[in-house]
Amino acid sequence: MTDTEIFLAAYDDQMRGAPPTAPAGVTYERDGPLLRIVGQFRGFVSGPRVLGVDGDALDGLIASQRDFFAARGEAVEWKTRGHDTPTDLTERLRAAGFLPEDRETVLIGRAADMAVREPVLPDGVTLRRVTADADLHRIAAMESVVWGEDRSWLADDLTGRVAAAPDEIAVYVAEADGEVVCAAWLAFRAGTAFASLWGGSTLAEWRGRGIYRALVATRAALATARGVTYLHVDASDDSAPILRRLGFEPVTTTTPYVWNPPRTA
Repeated sequence: MTDTEIFLAAYDDQMRGAPPTAPAGVTYERDGPLLRIVGQFRGFVSGPRVLGVDGDALDGLIASQRDFFAARGEAVEWKTRGHDTPTDLTERLRAAGFLPEDRETVLIGRAADMAVREPVLPDGVTLRRVTADADLHRIAAMESVVWGEDRSWLADDLTGRVAAAPDEIAVYVAEADGEVVCAAWLAFRAGTAFASLWGGSTLAEWRGRGIYRALVATRAALATARGVTYLHVDASDDSAPILRRLGFEPVTTTTPYVWNPPRTA
């Protein structure tokens, strides 16, 4: 088997289930073949590589997820992967009112290979691991600027994860003159060979200076020290080329299909 085949098989086997510890107020549920996460900033649904449901039964399963979250007045994301079956899942999601957001590339690499790179930061930039609520709110504010949308929910999400299982997440900020210029976090998955890289957003004026790469190396070193074999990233089109140059392999794609409750007057 090639590395890509090994990585994808491990991903399908180990990364489709629920994260190890649910933050306060969040529950993990099963609905047939699906994992459903309730209580986050929006609902979340994911299935195995082979869903095992098609035709009218699949339409019914999709409708039940939509209706479940509609009753709660919440949006829901159905996470799809490019190699999943049935192949008409996304067509049926669209028919049920789910709309695609940006497609990302699923990248996997060996943690030890990424940890050998010594982080190099621009002059005046420092890295710091953070857990305090104030720092997590500063991250959410920075992310809101980067993405041009309100991401204040991220502070609550990170706070909940740190409070529920501080050993399962490591959050880092890069700072210059007291300003958060980049942030990223590492999520461990107990019982698997994986940890996942999330975040990695950088203010526009600080891009191209190696901060993102330094945060990858820092998190890879921590993962290696914790005995992690593989690092996983759902990468945007901006991040994917950087990660591929660092040695990550693309194994599939992932696209969130999102249903939003109707707006009320």
